[in-house]
This record gives sequence, structure tokens and C-alpha cells, in this order.
Amino acid sequence: MKRLGLLEPHHADLALPPPAPGDLAIRATDAAPDGYTPTIVDCPRDRPTIRNGTRLSDQEKEWVVSRRNETIEPIRDLLGRIAIPDFDSEEYLRDAESDATAVPNIGLAFSGGGYRAMLSGAGALAAFDARSQGSDAKGNLGGLLQSATYISGLSGGGWLVGSLYVNNFTTVEESMRSGYVWQLQDSILTGPERYSLFDYYSSIISDVSNKDDAGYERSITDYWGRMLSYQLINATDGGPGYTFSSIADDDQFKNAKTPLPFLIAVGRRPGEKVVPVNSTVYEFSPWEMGSSDNTVHGFMPLKWAGSNFTDGRVPKNGDCVNGFDNAGFVMGTSSSLFNQIVLYLNDPNSDYVPDDIPDIAVDALTSVLDFLGNDNDDIADWTPNPFKGWNPEENYNSDEDRLTLVDGGEDLQNVPYHPHLLIEREVDVVFSVDNSADTQSSWPNGASAIATYERSLTKIAEGTGFPAVPGKDTFINKGLNTRPVFFGCDAANTTDRSPLIVYIPNYPYVYFSNTSTFEMSYNTSERDGMVENGWAVATQMNSTRDEEWPVCVGCAMLQRSFERTATEVPQACQQCFERYCWDGTLEEDEAPPYEPTLYGEEFEAEDAAPRAVGSGMAVAVAGLVVAALAL
Repeated sequence: MKRLGLLEPHHADLALPPPAPGDLAIRATDAAPDGYTPTIVDCPRDRPTIRNGTRLSDQEKEWVVSRRNETIEPIRDLLGRIAIPDFDSEEYLRDAESDATAVPNIGLAFSGGGYRAMLSGAGALAAFDARSQGSDAKGNLGGLLQSATYISGLSGGGWLVGSLYVNNFTTVEESMRSGYVWQLQDSILTGPERYSLFDYYSSIISDVSNKDDAGYERSITDYWGRMLSYQLINATDGGPGYTFSSIADDDQFKNAKTPLPFLIAVGRRPGEKVVPVNSTVYEFSPWEMGSSDNTVHGFMPLKWAGSNFTDGRVPKNGDCVNGFDNAGFVMGTSSSLFNQIVLYLNDPNSDYVPDDIPDIAVDALTSVLDFLGNDNDDIADWTPNPFKGWNPEENYNSDEDRLTLVDGGEDLQNVPYHPHLLIEREVDVVFSVDNSADTQSSWPNGASAIATYERSLTKIAEGTGFPAVPGKDTFINKGLNTRPVFFGCDAANTTDRSPLIVYIPNYPYVYFSNTSTFEMSYNTSERDGMVENGWAVATQMNSTRDEEWPVCVGCAMLQRSFERTATEVPQACQQCFERYCWDGTLEEDEAPPYEPTLYGEEFEAEDAAPRAVGSGMAVAVAGLVVAALAL
């Protein structure tokens, strides 16, 4: 059985190391004063304020200078290993430390799509990570992660990015080996095997009830985020006191040794329908949360979420709060599809109902949704609204007491391009990994890029730029969803300055990774197969599908740089652009059903072994849920 992956770097027949227990160092910290419960604390001398979102923060501008310097050596190393023919990358970047004009500004984006997106994206990220075994072998792309200034994730891609950052910017390998996180053989509805069902649900319900008792609105995302934390955060009980903003206090992050991470959500009032042209995109970074869209134009310091902001600041008589930005709650906000999963479990025709979920537990969880109401079944409630009274001329939510956010993919922009598109960030290229389930067979068809392009043509997208892309039928008819493709190769043909988009769609190289978004458990072998295929997608099977793929990645990295420096494009890069750039032609006849066949030899995954659940414990779980609703 051939495997691509993370060991024995000089062979195509690679094997993923078996998971083994280990420790993950911790980057995010138990910074909340009272676990999951937001808590009133003394305000700082300079009270928290909302900053103007029409420009980047001074904090980011200062940090990016350091980060860009940190990327120079990884870029040199990667380009040196790629070795674009008849191009001297060392000479080209000779003066990079004193003049950054030639240095590419790189972004990475990982789509949503549940555990499918998390695991497939993990394979791609591992392939980009110089720390992964085999990533520096011929045909591979290790170092692209270290070369990036920005990285973004949404929903399942947000679990990937968020989990790695919360756990010491650890590697994919370490996460899989740890024995404590990414143990997806245990369904999120039953919890990790080392916890009893009683303890698992008791802890979750207690945490959410305490937040409610403290006077804060609870939403389905509180439960969902706490469940996610048990799988994504290496801490006892999923780290109820671990905050996303605490990442900013880590020395490596402060010293710009890692890319700047963003998680994405969308603003939506309860009961409102969100489409790309009316969506307000919210970004979460370790520093702040808010939106650069002209429907808000504001950011709040994330550490102070839950505080009593009024008209853009916490007034003298207002309370300052810490602990609201629980790391699991932030990751859950970007993936608030818990209601859909429970509804899917209730569907008797579903092919994905796990054997280990007792009916009484599903009924109890459904009762949570019924209690919260249909209009609130998928929101994350960030009340009190920090943007109340802020920028009333533009802010759609300035009169509202509540701020409610939903899954970042609900507006169809399932690839989180938005942070990389701000013209002021001057991103040159975005390597975007699309693990969406757009087709009937759960493969991508470019819908995310199309939605972002359509939105870029509207007023809400001012200050951003995105290149033209074709429709879904052209994507399928021309095979643009079967291999990497570049959009925006000629910046002169874009209406606003936009990065080059390197679109990398999910495709079956060694494993059929088109699993359902609602698949809630993967045994270790299935998990490994998903990750292996993600590595193959990113590297085009260690460049066996196209031996020039690494050269073309190097050319994509430098394309905007070549334009900026008026450098003659190397012949090898011209050939790459001819091969990978969308040529602007359309084939909009209705596309046939998309059913790709396996490219290589299949990774043989073992069948899952369901975990047994006693009916007595199931009754206890149901009782706990119902008891919680009565509080």
C-alpha cells in the first residue's frame, strides 16, 4: 500500500507515523479569571476602545515589519530548493533586509467543511510546513508556511488553524501523535474516551450554565464550542479558561515568529438570511475582533469582549470583562452548524448517523435547540454588542444591544479570502485550499471563489480586491476543480489591486476525501487517509502529477514581485503561467455530474469500530441536558 506523507522523505512510498501519546506545549493560556464564565475585572487606565476599521491597526503595522523580516530566510531557502531554471533567487533577494520591495507577501487560506476540511487542510498545511518530515524532499513545498505573513481559517479550517495556534503553533504530526487532541474516533457527541459521558456533559452544561447565571446570553455555540475544545485544545476538560486573545501574549507570536492567524465569521441577525452581497465579514485575530466592511468599520480588542462598550468605548461607569473570548467559543463561532448536525442525526434517511449516539441523547440535544428557538439555532451570541453606538452612519448594528454571528461559510464564501484581500495589507499571493462540498458528490466546484468575486463587485467590498473567476460550470467543464489553478495572473487586468489567487481544490489522489460535512467521527486510519490525501493535493502527489509544480509555486510566490520590480519573468515561469493561469475563456454549458476517479493507489483505511454507550449513561446525559435547560 503506497502512502504519501510525513516520513522517509526521499521515497514516494511514504508512511504516516502511528500516533503515540505525547505532550503538546501550550501557547494559549488559562487567562480567564473564572474558567468559562466572563468576569468583571478592573479596567485598565486607558479604557478599551473601538478602533477605526478603515485602516490597519498600528499594532499590526508594527508587527508586520518584523514578520516580513522573519520570512526572508524561509523564502530564500524555499526558492533555493525549488530552483527556478535560469533564475538566481539569491541575487534577486540579495538586498531584501534593507529593501523589501522584492520580498513576496504570502497568505494561506483553509476552507470550511467540518472534519473533512480540518483533516484535508491539515495534510496541505503539513506539506507547507518545513518542520514536517519529508517536506524538504524533491517535489515538496516545506517552508511555504514559514514564508507566509498571514494565515486564515474558517469553520473546519478554523479548527485546524485555531487548534495549532492554541497548542503552541504545533505541527500536524505532533497533533496526530499526541493522544490528547485530534482523537476523532470518539464522536463529539460522546466526547473523548478518557472522560465518562456523565463527566463530559456535566462539565459542558455547568460551564454554560455558569455563563448564563453571570448574566450573559447563551447560545448553541456555547455548547458547541465547549465540545470542540475537548478535541482541539490540549488541556483538562478542554481548557474552559483558555482564551484566544492569550495567543497574543506568547513570546514567539509577539516576536513575529509565526504568521498572523485569522478566524472568520459572518454577522447575522436572528432569522435573517445571509448572502455574499449583504454579508458582513468579521475577523478574529489574537488582538481583536471586528470588520473592515463599510457596514461596521470597527474593531474591538478581543481580550475585552463582553465589556460594556458604548459609543466606541467603555465609559467610566461601564464594566470591563475578561474571559468572554474562550478559545473554543471563538472556534465555534466560525463553525456554528451544531443545529444542522443534530437535525442530520434526526434524519432517518441519513447515511451518517453514528452507531454510538443513543437516541435519547440526540433527543435531549434537540431539546436544546427547541429551547433556544429556531431563530437562534445557529448563532454565536456576542452580547453585549461592542459596536452599539459605534459609527451609526454606516454600522448596521449600531442600535442593537446584541451582536450575533454565524458560521463563516453561511454566505457561501467558504474559503476565508477576506483578510488577505485588504489592499492595505498588500498581500501578493494567497494559496487557498478548498475542501468545500459544493457538488452532489461533496467535491469543490469553485463556489467559494465565485461568491467572493461576486461580492468584490459590490460597494460592501470597498478597500479590497479580488480577480475575476468563471462560473461553476466552467470550473467543472474545464477541469479547474481537478488541479491547482491561478486567478489574477496579470494584475493590470484587475479592477483593484488584488493578490494572485492559487486555488487548490480537494481531489482524490490516494483517498476519497469527499466525506460528509456532518461526519462526526473518524478512526485513526481514516483520519490518516484524509491527511495523506491533503498532502497529495498540495504537492500534486509529491510532484508526480507535474514535476514542475514546485517551480510553478515559486513563480506564483514571485509573480507580483516581478511586476513590482519590473523584472523580466523567467521562461520557466512564463510556461507555468501558461499552464496554470485561467485563460479567461468560458464553457458555461451545464456541466455533467462530477465524479472524479482516484489518481493513485488507494490508501487503505480500516473500518471504524464504534464505541459502546450504555443506555443508563444515555439517560444520565439526557437528564443533565434537560436539567440545564431548567436553570
